[in-house]
Amino acid sequence: MQDALNARLQALIAEARQRLADGSAALRAAYDAHPRTSTVLEGRTRLVDAEVAGLWQACGMPANAALVAVGGYGRGELFPASDVDLLVLLPGTADVETRIRLSAMVGALWDIGLEIGHAARTVDECIEAADDDITVQTSLLEARFLAGNALLFTELEERYRAALDVPTFYKAKLLEQEQRYARFDDSPYSLEPNCKDSPGGLRDLQMLGWIAQAAGLGRNWRDLARRRLITGSEASELRSVERFLQHLRIRLHYLAGRAEDRLLFDHQEKLARIMGIGASANRRASEVLMQRYYVNAKMVTQLNTILLQNYGTVIFPGRGAAIVINPRFQAVRELLDIRHEDIFERQPSALLECFLLLQQRSELKGMTARTLRALWINRNRINAAFRADPAHHALFLQILQQKRGIVHAFRRLNEYGILSRYLPAWRRIVGQMQHDLFHAYTVDQHILTVLRNIRRFTMGEHAHEYPLMTRLIQVFDRHWLLYIAALFHDIAKGRGGDHSRLGMIDARDFCVLHGLDDEDTELVVWLVGQHLIMSHFAQKEDISDPEVIQRFTDIVGSERRLVALYLLTHADIRGTGPKVWNGWKGRLLEDLFFAAQRLLRGATPQQALGMDDRLEDARRLLRYHGLRPGVEERLWSELDAVYFMRHSAEEIAWHTRVLYFRPDSDEPVVKARVTEDEDGVQVMVFTPDQRELFVRLTGFFSRLGFTILDAKVHTTRHGHALDSFILQDPGGEARYRDVITLIEHELTAYLARPDALDRPSRGRMSRHVKHFPITPQVSIRADEAGRHYILSLTAADRPGLLFDVAEILANHGIRLLTAKIATLGERVEDTFLLSGATLAQDAQLLRIERELLQRLQV
Repeated sequence: MQDALNARLQALIAEARQRLADGSAALRAAYDAHPRTSTVLEGRTRLVDAEVAGLWQACGMPANAALVAVGGYGRGELFPASDVDLLVLLPGTADVETRIRLSAMVGALWDIGLEIGHAARTVDECIEAADDDITVQTSLLEARFLAGNALLFTELEERYRAALDVPTFYKAKLLEQEQRYARFDDSPYSLEPNCKDSPGGLRDLQMLGWIAQAAGLGRNWRDLARRRLITGSEASELRSVERFLQHLRIRLHYLAGRAEDRLLFDHQEKLARIMGIGASANRRASEVLMQRYYVNAKMVTQLNTILLQNYGTVIFPGRGAAIVINPRFQAVRELLDIRHEDIFERQPSALLECFLLLQQRSELKGMTARTLRALWINRNRINAAFRADPAHHALFLQILQQKRGIVHAFRRLNEYGILSRYLPAWRRIVGQMQHDLFHAYTVDQHILTVLRNIRRFTMGEHAHEYPLMTRLIQVFDRHWLLYIAALFHDIAKGRGGDHSRLGMIDARDFCVLHGLDDEDTELVVWLVGQHLIMSHFAQKEDISDPEVIQRFTDIVGSERRLVALYLLTHADIRGTGPKVWNGWKGRLLEDLFFAAQRLLRGATPQQALGMDDRLEDARRLLRYHGLRPGVEERLWSELDAVYFMRHSAEEIAWHTRVLYFRPDSDEPVVKARVTEDEDGVQVMVFTPDQRELFVRLTGFFSRLGFTILDAKVHTTRHGHALDSFILQDPGGEARYRDVITLIEHELTAYLARPDALDRPSRGRMSRHVKHFPITPQVSIRADEAGRHYILSLTAADRPGLLFDVAEILANHGIRLLTAKIATLGERVEDTFLLSGATLAQDAQLLRIERELLQRLQV
C-alpha cells in the first residue's frame, strides 16, 4: 500500500510545489505593489490551506480523523517563511494503515516546500498535553478546522474550553513573558533586536490576544476597547504598531529568504531602503529605521503593561480594598493608583510624585493601568513652566536621593516619556543607536545601565562583586551626584562635536537650575567633561611611568574627584556591553587609581608607584614560597628599575621563583598560569634575545586563537628577553587550565627553532565591521620626555592584526617596550611604547605610518 500511495503522490507533489511557488510569487508581487499585511498573512494562509487539504484528501486519511491548524497558522497569520503547525486529531489509537498515510502526507508537505510542525493525538491526549505544557495549551487556543471529521474537532474545542483554567493560564503566560524578557536582557533596545521575541516585539501583542481569548474578553483590539479594557485611541495605537512589526517581519523574511526575525546589522540598511526610509543629515537610514522600531517597541511594552493589569482586574475581581496614601494617590492590590482621574491636570507635580512614592513604599509593585494611562496622556504637561518650578526640582532631586528604587524609577521615567519631557536633551538620545561596535545598547539604555552600575556599588548584596567600589562609595559624601554625572555623561551623543564638552553645558544648566552649590556643580560638570580620561590613561598610556601618573594626577586635582572619576569610569566601561569589561581592564584602572591616590596624599611620583613596597612585597612572597633570603639577588641584579615599575610584586615573585636558579639559561624558559580572575592566561617567556622575537611570539599566540590583551617586553642587562603576556580566548570558549601545558610545551619547542615563524591568517571580516567599517588611524609621536615614542592605532579587529604591526616594526629595526591592547567589541585601540633610531627620522616615520595604514585596511 505504501508504494502505491507514494507513487500516486509523486505526480501531485510536483504540481502542488509549482502552485505553491507561483502563488507565493504572486503574493510577494501584490505586496510589493501595495504593501498590506493581509495580502501576505491571510493570502499565504489561504494558499497553504488549499494544498494541505488537497494532500489530506489525496492520502486518503480516515474520514473519522480531523486535520487542524494550530499556532500562528491556526490564527490565520502565516508570514513568508513561517512554520506550518498541524494537529492530526484521531478518534483513537492510530492503526498501521493510518500511520502510513500520515507519514506519506507529512513527507509530501515537506516535499512541496512547507516547513511542517505536526502532532497526531486523540482528544484525551490533547487535553492531557495541554494540562502539562503551556505551549500546547496556547497553540490549541487558536485551533482552526481544516478537513475531516468536524464533530471530532468540535468535541476538542468543547473539552478544551471546559478544562481551561483561566487564572492559571494568565499566571503561566506572565511567567513565560518574564522568562522570555530575561533571555533578551529585559530590554527592547539592543542594537540587533528580535522583532518577534524581544520585549516590545510581536510576541508581546500575541500574548495579549491569547489571554483575551482565554478569558473570553475579545478576539481583536476593537473588542477590548468595547469592553473598556483599553481606550479607542489605544486600540488604534495597538493596531498601528502591530502593522509596523508585521511589515518589518514580512520584509525580513523576504530579504533573508528564510525565517529570520533578528534585525541584524546586515539587514537594517536594506530594510530601511525597502520601507522607503531615507537618511537624515546626521543619521543613516538604518538609524532612522531602528529609532522608529524602538518607539514602536516602547509603545508595545507600555500597552502590554496596561492591558495585563486590566486583564488581572477582570480575572481576579474584588481582590483588596483601596488604601489611601495621600489626597492624590492610593494603593490598590499593591499598585499605586490615582484617586481622581484628573489629578495630573489639577496638580502636575503628581507626575513626578508618583515615581517618588514607588520608591518610598516598598509594598508597591507598580502602577495601576489607569494611572499609567493618565500618566502617558498627561506627559505633555511637563513644559517649560513645569521645568522651571522649584518644587519640581526638589521632587526630581528627591528621586535621585532615595535609598531604594532609583534604577527602577529612571527606567520608568524613560519608558513613560517623562524623562524626555523633563530633560529636553534626553529626547534626542532615546532609541539612538551607537555604531561604534562596542556599545551593545542605545544611548539612553547605556546611560541607564551606567546608573544601575553605580547604584549597585552602594548595595551590600553586590559588595562581593565590587569590593573596592563599595568601600569607596560608602564614604563618598552625596554619592547621588554620581547619578547626575551618569545621566549627563553621554547625553550629547550624536549632536556632532565633542559630546563630553557639549554634555558639560547641559550638566551645568541642570545643576544651576536645581540649586546645587558651586562645589557639587563643578564636580558633576568636571566628571561629564573628563569621563573618558581615566580609561584613556589606563589603557593607552604607560602607567608605570612616574611622569604619566603625575600628568594624570594634575588633571584630576583632588582625591574626591579621583574617587568619583574611578567609580564613574568603572560603571561606564561595564555599561557598554557584556563583552567589553574584563579583569585586566579592572586591574589597570585599580593600579592607576592607587598610584594617583598616593600622589595626591603627598607621595613623590616614585613613591606613588610603590617601588620600595613592591620589592618588599615580592621578597615576602618569595619567603612564603620557601625561598631563602638572598636567592633573588642574582636575577634581580640583571633587571633595571623599568622592569620593577612595570610589574606587580606578585608578578616579580612569580618570575623570580621560575628563574632564580637559571638566570643565564641558554634554553628558552616558558611558564604559563591562569590569571587571578580566571579570565585568561598569563605567559612568561625568558630566552636569549633574538631578532623578531616579538613577531614570532605574536604569530604563535595568534595561531592558537588567542588575543593578546597585554604585553610587557623587557631585555635584561645580560641580553636575555623577559617578556610577559596576558592572553584571552575572544570566543570565551577556552578552558584555560587545560591549555597551560600545551602553551608551555609547544612554545618552548617553537623558540628552540630560531627560523620557525608562525604567520597567522588574516581571518574573515566581521559582519559588523562590514556594515559599519572603521577607518584605520595611526599616530607615532615622541613622549613628553623625548626618550621613547608612542604608537597609537585604531582599526577593525581581526586575527593576525598584532602580528602585522609587530612585523612592520621589526622590519624597521624598532624595539617594542610595552603593548596595551584595548579590544572594544569589533574595534581595537592599541598603544605601543617604542624605541629606535629610525623613529627620529621624519621620512622614515611617515613611511612606517603609511605601511601600517596599508596593512590595517580590512
